[in-house]
Amino acid sequence: MAIAEAVPELVPSTRLMEGFARHRIKTRGAEINVATAGEGPPLLLIHGNPLTLVSWHKVAPSLARDFSVVAIDMRGYGDSSKPYGGEDHSGYSFRAIGEDAFDVMDALGHKTFAVAGHDRGARVGFRMCLDQPQRITRYAALDIVPTHHVLNNITLGWARESYHWFFMAQKAPFPEKLLGADLDYYMRYKLNKKGVGLDIFTPEAMEEYIRCATPEQIHAVCEDYRATITVDLDMDTADYGKRRIACPTLVIWGDNSHCGRHFKPVEAWSEWADDLVGFSVPTGHYPAEHRPDLIYAAFYRFFRGEPVA
Repeated sequence: MAIAEAVPELVPSTRLMEGFARHRIKTRGAEINVATAGEGPPLLLIHGNPLTLVSWHKVAPSLARDFSVVAIDMRGYGDSSKPYGGEDHSGYSFRAIGEDAFDVMDALGHKTFAVAGHDRGARVGFRMCLDQPQRITRYAALDIVPTHHVLNNITLGWARESYHWFFMAQKAPFPEKLLGADLDYYMRYKLNKKGVGLDIFTPEAMEEYIRCATPEQIHAVCEDYRATITVDLDMDTADYGKRRIACPTLVIWGDNSHCGRHFKPVEAWSEWADDLVGFSVPTGHYPAEHRPDLIYAAFYRFFRGEPVA
């Protein structure tokens, strides 16, 4: 059996997304803030809530030595535009955000590409894999189980930790007004996960997340959650048992996260993917910032087609 190459050392993170060029790319429904670097097979990185593309800053420069890395701020987040979500909130569905991502990759000349997502970004990647499977070569999801599984297997423990799914989905402007009363407090509370704390975030990253926590972003994030429990769930319900992820899939979760505590991730993902590998890492909900060494090593191997576990 061939022996996999040793993983190169992680590039120290000295500033946010060092070495990345910035672009603003117009899509069919938004203007997306994009960071690019590197050469090689294209790899799209999609962040979660309440983060931005800089959440990849500890791993992206290292990945850029071997891949053409594209990191985006999802519509509604960071420095991307915040379009109207529509009466049914479908403007913030995972499909709409995925269409932005496809448009960005088209604009950069990448017809097929790999995708890695964290949290909400992993849910976008999931929908992209189902909607245009011919374009996605490999898919990695950090610290989620599929939305359909979450919403059909709610437990008291998960609900206590994930209150925001249903609070933020309440009718506007109720959650927006309450969260907007003290955005700095909200962001620090939201990011301060049980048993982990805030020390995993660099001061520069925390400053960036708080800078982007504007009333406009908070409304967009609420629209994201409103879409999740309506149009997104409807799409997943229609696809359940009929469509599956066609490409190799990697799932990684924190053993001290709500995902690790309340779900059996490999079992949940097996409902949607056949070519599947998954394992936990000793982190909370933000693995790429908590243990970038482990996430970089897993991504390096997986996206090169090497065994990861």
